[in-house]
Amino acid sequence: MLAADAPVQRVARALVGAGHECYLVGGSVRDALLDIAPVEFDFASDALPDRIEALLAPIAEFVWLQGQRFGTVGAQVAGIPCEVTTFRSDVYHADSRKPEVTFGDSIETDLSRRDFTVNAMALRLPDAELVDPYDGTVDLAAGRLRTPLSPEISFTDDPLRMMRAARFVARFGFEPVPELVAAVEQLADRLAIVSVERIRDELSKLLVVEDPSPGLWFLAETGLADGFLPELNAMRLEQDPIHHHKDVLAHTIAVVAKTSPELVLRLAALMHDVGKPKTRSFERGRATFHHHEVVGKRMTRERLVALKYPNDVVDDVAQLVYLHLRIHTYAMGWTDAAVRRYVRDAGPLLDQLNELQRCDCTTRNERRARTLARRMDELETRIEELAAQEELRAIRPSLDGTQVMEFLGVLPGRVVGEALAFLLEVRLDVGPIDEADAYERLRAWADEREG
Repeated sequence: MLAADAPVQRVARALVGAGHECYLVGGSVRDALLDIAPVEFDFASDALPDRIEALLAPIAEFVWLQGQRFGTVGAQVAGIPCEVTTFRSDVYHADSRKPEVTFGDSIETDLSRRDFTVNAMALRLPDAELVDPYDGTVDLAAGRLRTPLSPEISFTDDPLRMMRAARFVARFGFEPVPELVAAVEQLADRLAIVSVERIRDELSKLLVVEDPSPGLWFLAETGLADGFLPELNAMRLEQDPIHHHKDVLAHTIAVVAKTSPELVLRLAALMHDVGKPKTRSFERGRATFHHHEVVGKRMTRERLVALKYPNDVVDDVAQLVYLHLRIHTYAMGWTDAAVRRYVRDAGPLLDQLNELQRCDCTTRNERRARTLARRMDELETRIEELAAQEELRAIRPSLDGTQVMEFLGVLPGRVVGEALAFLLEVRLDVGPIDEADAYERLRAWADEREG
């Protein structure tokens, strides 16, 4: 990382050679001390943005200036992303969603405005002298999460840091100090000044760490989630009749932790039971949640739209929530037609749906867990067997729209759509059929329709 010909040193030589200071800062210093290879590098300098741009341009493949008004100039140097920021002090005002940038005059002041002590360390370049005024190395060794200044100042400066604390708790296993937790509880409402997009992005980063459960518990227990994901704590008191040993929130977080670290799947795991609080009723003294997947699909869509997730993410997550109970009907016995419909309904989400349903089993009852696992194994085997016989993932009517119009002698319109829907149902019920059979069935359908 610090070899003489490394991109980091090339940036340092460009700045220092022109009479400026250059420090490697933030996550790359932390990760290097944790023996994690950094993939991008952040620098701090006393040089102003225009000067930084002029010095980086000759050594970079390209330069980007989207952050220039915040004092940051980005460049790709030997294929490595590097961002250089002028020493600064960012402060949010009570009615502002964006920080007011004030340039600072020293690395110590710059580091004091950073989120956590483990990120408030710097390497002076090119000689790699460690600058650690807030004992970040001590906290890193102790697995402790602390802010350089008081947490009230840090979280007032940038309230998103409260969410970032949840991610650091989950990703690195850090233990937040009591005063940090207290400040989050006190200032949780201040998250409202942060843009939805930044909140969404931070939530997404948390969800794809290896085990996000400690961070999700942090969001729930401090009340921080109530401002952007109130469904989380709404599940806390809803007893799940299947998983008697857990309330729905504990079950949900356990499911999230079991799934693969992929955003759509993790979001679906997070939201799969959000419909339970609104559908809870009692029958013979037991709580039931009839049709919670239907209510959950609607609630999921509303929440993810409010968080401004892309439409395709919203659609996929909502569909997974809607389908997540489908495996429980498998015990009643599925025909080949039912398996085809399952694959058709899942579409490109089939593998994710199968994984979500497997992970939805968090019971301590080993017999029940084995039963669900066996059902999933049997279903996946049947899908593989049918897929070997037919194009199961590309199920379509045996005739296309042009063939239907020519055979029926009609123009494009509702009749064609109804005919194709009929042929699709035939395909799902009986499997692949040849064109002659399809035309005979279409003729019978048309005759019945006219009669």
